[in-house]
Amino acid sequence: MSTPPETPTPLNAEELARYSRHLTLPDVGVEGQVRLREASVLIVGAGGLGAPLALYLAAAGVGRIGLVDFDTVDESNLQRQVLFDTNDVGRSKVEVASERLRALNPHVKIETHAVRLEATNALDLLRRYDVVIDGTDNFPTRYLVNDACVLLRKPHVYGSIFRFEGQASLFWAGRGPCYRCLYPEPPEAGSVPNCAEGGVLGVLPGVVGTIQATEAIKIILGRGESLLGRLLLFDALEMRFRELALRADPGCPVCGERPTIRELRDEAVTCAAPPPEAEIDVHELQRRLSGDEPPLLLDVRTPEEWQICRLEGATLVPLQELAERHGEIDRAREVVVYCHKGGRSAMAVRLLQEQGFTNAINLAGGIEAWARLIDPETPRY
Repeated sequence: MSTPPETPTPLNAEELARYSRHLTLPDVGVEGQVRLREASVLIVGAGGLGAPLALYLAAAGVGRIGLVDFDTVDESNLQRQVLFDTNDVGRSKVEVASERLRALNPHVKIETHAVRLEATNALDLLRRYDVVIDGTDNFPTRYLVNDACVLLRKPHVYGSIFRFEGQASLFWAGRGPCYRCLYPEPPEAGSVPNCAEGGVLGVLPGVVGTIQATEAIKIILGRGESLLGRLLLFDALEMRFRELALRADPGCPVCGERPTIRELRDEAVTCAAPPPEAEIDVHELQRRLSGDEPPLLLDVRTPEEWQICRLEGATLVPLQELAERHGEIDRAREVVVYCHKGGRSAMAVRLLQEQGFTNAINLAGGIEAWARLIDPETPRY
């Protein structure tokens, strides 16, 4: 019996050594590793989720990885965004990430897009990649990624984190549900706090981001059972995973039988500001505090934020308690309401005005602006 001719491996010696633990896996092997090398993945957001995503996809040998993020590294990122270190504060996230990933695996091509993802550029960016992964932390971009993936028929690996809980799924129009099948429209502005306001356990994005990376690799390999049609829920405090079954919604506005969204749009999910006459800046507040009749300072942040820093003489009434506790506030005095950066306090001012408080005004920029412009000794977070 003749011996079949040997087929040379398409991987070079360096790749064989680097990916040896993949090559011995029956569901990966040389063929699967070549698929990874020839694949492309776009990660939208180089933050908490994007960090483990990028690290593990680069280490796995995904041949072309795109990173979309216009932000710079902030000190508050370092508790969870493991792509960065203290020396990177102030630098472009995608630039730092590119350096780190190239050092991790020089066989991988890293493409950086230091732009804000918008309706005008999303289709052009996403169509260049095989798989799109959502590592964002805001609703407008999350809906934009979903809608663009539906229009392009791209697999969309979803993940989100908040406090001690995370979610992950795979959305793929034509094969299963999309994000709007689960959440048709964004929540009302200010009704859902972000991670800066509500906090996030530092290791949580590592768990969820690694799950997202796993899903992307399985899609590329064509192996295993994906999260398509399933929403995976993780509770870090209870250390429990559970899942919900998802179905494509025939009435979905973007992937349904009669879609109403046929082109991209930027979702306007912002906190509506109070009228100009109901807002002051930190310099004006400093002047009024030194006057004969200083205003009452109302802090509507959480008790946890109150422990970090506060304005001297302020009263704490968290926003979620304000509707029931507004009777504790002196109506005869001018009330200056503040929060971290001005969004929740704007909502509080509108609530107080609805209750007849004619002297309630918002502090633009919140205690963050006070720390930057008035008192640098005030801790920032």
